[in-house]
Amino acid sequence: MTVRLNPSILSADFVNLQAEVERIASADLVHVDVMDNHFVPNLTFGPQMVGRLQAVSPIPLDVHLMISDADRWAPGYAELGAFSVTFHAEAAADVVATARALRERGARAGLAVKPGTPIEPYLELLPAFDQVLVMTVEPGFGGQSFMPETMPKLRALRAAVDAHGLDVWLQVDGGISLDTIGIAAEAGADTFVAGSAVYGRDDVAGAIDELRAAAAAHRHA
Repeated sequence: MTVRLNPSILSADFVNLQAEVERIASADLVHVDVMDNHFVPNLTFGPQMVGRLQAVSPIPLDVHLMISDADRWAPGYAELGAFSVTFHAEAAADVVATARALRERGARAGLAVKPGTPIEPYLELLPAFDQVLVMTVEPGFGGQSFMPETMPKLRALRAAVDAHGLDVWLQVDGGISLDTIGIAAEAGADTFVAGSAVYGRDDVAGAIDELRAAAAAHRHA
């Protein structure tokens, strides 16, 4: 199983974002949290900033939309050239139609679920998606503690993906560090978002290598 490490620029220096994404060039993708101060109580980037990041980033963009009315807004981020666009199940009226719209615009389609959202209603819909993001904290702010009680949801996803031979990446986001990444890898995650565990280190490339190695050592068989 391939291990992917996607640092979150939510923990980066917003004044120097071009330099900050260049620092993580050895990562797989750059995780970009778009928040609208409505779906979550925080405000970060919008299309203009994502478009500029797309123009300067040395690695592809993994855009995570924590916004309301995802059906309406998500396709626009695919049109900006983002490699992957993930929207929340709780913010979409028709998750399959929105995923189709993203794929039609050339992006991988991702579905995110909050810690309290059951995954069972979405298991039969997995072929519509390229990635499922299990939030391991409540979305909205960085620096929160990892929630191990979300791991059964990840195990259910891994079992469904493997049983049907699907090519669906399973991502975790929230509280991912050297202490927790192995827990998520054992439960079936293959794609890991890390913020302060990368940007909080002076040697960000070394941090990326260490996290990737830790996940690989515990990865789901």
